[in-house]
Amino acid sequence: MPELAEVEYYRKQWEPGVGGEVVRVLTHPAARIYRDIPAAAVESGLAGRTFLASHAHGKQMLFSFSGGAWLGLHLGMSGELRTAPGGHAPAKHEHLVLDLGDQSLVFSDYRMFGCLGLDLVDDNEPPAWWRELPPQPLDPRFTKKRVKEFVWRFPRTPLKTLLLDQRGFPGIGNWMADEICWQLRIPPQTLSGSLDEARLDDVWKETRRVSREAMRVIGTDWGDLADAWLMNHRWRDGGICPRRGCRTGLVREDLRGRTTCWCPKCQG
Repeated sequence: MPELAEVEYYRKQWEPGVGGEVVRVLTHPAARIYRDIPAAAVESGLAGRTFLASHAHGKQMLFSFSGGAWLGLHLGMSGELRTAPGGHAPAKHEHLVLDLGDQSLVFSDYRMFGCLGLDLVDDNEPPAWWRELPPQPLDPRFTKKRVKEFVWRFPRTPLKTLLLDQRGFPGIGNWMADEICWQLRIPPQTLSGSLDEARLDDVWKETRRVSREAMRVIGTDWGDLADAWLMNHRWRDGGICPRRGCRTGLVREDLRGRTTCWCPKCQG
């Protein structure tokens, strides 16, 4: 599933369309991404409006259009955004195409776990659900105090599981949570309530560091993170811990419904 930096990367793919007028909206009305709003409502709500700006927050995206229209979008497991030439006809998995005349903005999602919504407001302010999202890791409001207070609410929850909770760590997904635990040398199954304040300070610091580097490398042009990171070794069975002097076989196990990768030596 796209995480903080991947979402930022995809947000920018529609940026070339800013300032363009939506001349046509093409959809696959039966696609599951329209489970929260009919495709016809999206078509009528966006046609004729000018695309003004794009925003990303954690795993969420928001696109503003003239006249107080806001398109909210979640990529789900396999969603992608891209541009195509004007007049583009949607392919099988391209469930939303905004035709701007000279170019088209395309949302594809072959597994259809993604979803979208449309808000029409009078004051041009972002919709309430967007304004109420919690601070993401690189937001100044994402403070040590906030992290500690959130963690203390769930002392019996494993750290890895808590890092995936979008109420406290918006944008952190499976690979980033594994990376944070590995960088900290903390077993992912460690109960959050067992961490003292100094260790929670480390969690705050490492969450921001991993997020910052991911945004710099992946969020910019989908580059590759340093091979010294767990990220490049966690995906395949038989992976080896990349930490210098370790080279222990990585373990892949289920932790509360999510596949988790960790080093039994470094994080033991």
